[in-house]
Amino acid sequence: MSARPLRIGTRASALALWQAQHVQALLAAQPRAPQVELVHIRTSGDQQTQVPLWQAGGRAFFTREIDRALLEGTVDVAVHSLKDLATELEPGVTLAATLARADARDVLLTRDGTGLLQLPAGARVGTSSLRRRAFLRRARPDLEHLELRGNVPTRIERLRAGDYEAIILAAAGVVRLGLTAQVSEYLAPELFAPAVSQGVIGVCARSADAATLKWLLPLDDREARLAVSAERALLRHIEGGCQVPLGALATVTERLLRLQASVCSLDGTRELRAQGSAPASIPDAIALGERVAAELLARGAQQLIAQERGRLAVPAP
Repeated sequence: MSARPLRIGTRASALALWQAQHVQALLAAQPRAPQVELVHIRTSGDQQTQVPLWQAGGRAFFTREIDRALLEGTVDVAVHSLKDLATELEPGVTLAATLARADARDVLLTRDGTGLLQLPAGARVGTSSLRRRAFLRRARPDLEHLELRGNVPTRIERLRAGDYEAIILAAAGVVRLGLTAQVSEYLAPELFAPAVSQGVIGVCARSADAATLKWLLPLDDREARLAVSAERALLRHIEGGCQVPLGALATVTERLLRLQASVCSLDGTRELRAQGSAPASIPDAIALGERVAAELLARGAQQLIAQERGRLAVPAP
């Protein structure tokens, strides 16, 4: 009698399926690997396509239903874009693997290849991210911001149809879908601090499911784990999960971890920055994230975030 296959829970978008199939391929490459099947799960983010992400009430908009299926035993593995996953996981769920990080930057796509500085005043730029809007406003306060929802191919189609002069997306998703020819400019992290964990695929399982964890733990990438440990600790210490205009990026060498982070007002007029370094270990990474967060808070990040939430009536976590 053959063993039951591992069931991977995933959204059905092109990018989510790419990520789940990538995990499937990594599992299949292991000796005596189990069979794997994909289970498509529709999330709140898939159903409420007209709701701006910053009004979604937390960071579980694209993950909640998948993690619920995991806890209920409907699936054994949950594959997420780690930037969508709440910093506090559901009890009984563990982040079993963080895959090697892809390009963490944001990218600008325009219809004619124009770069950010060359866009005409008043050009319409589509993004659903408060973070991207804030840093865009700081770089180009003369541009018009419009809401942009949908999967990556849909967003690019809307750009080509003339709904926008430009859109901003995560580089990782564009690269994974083979759409790099559409990119007009890779935005420097110094100007556009990436979302926490952007470019990392997170693989979750039930904490007590040793049979599944033994297949997932070998997929964990040391550098990605160190980086996201620092970034997620920073985000958790600052705001607990809701969308805020905050970006952070940790980089890892053999023995040293560096973290830089920025919080920006939505009108772009005020930006707070902090950075630090620590030995490349998980406890030091978490401590580094908390230390950089504390520095941002000491400089007024909490007041800035509260002000922006009040202005937009962003729900509390």
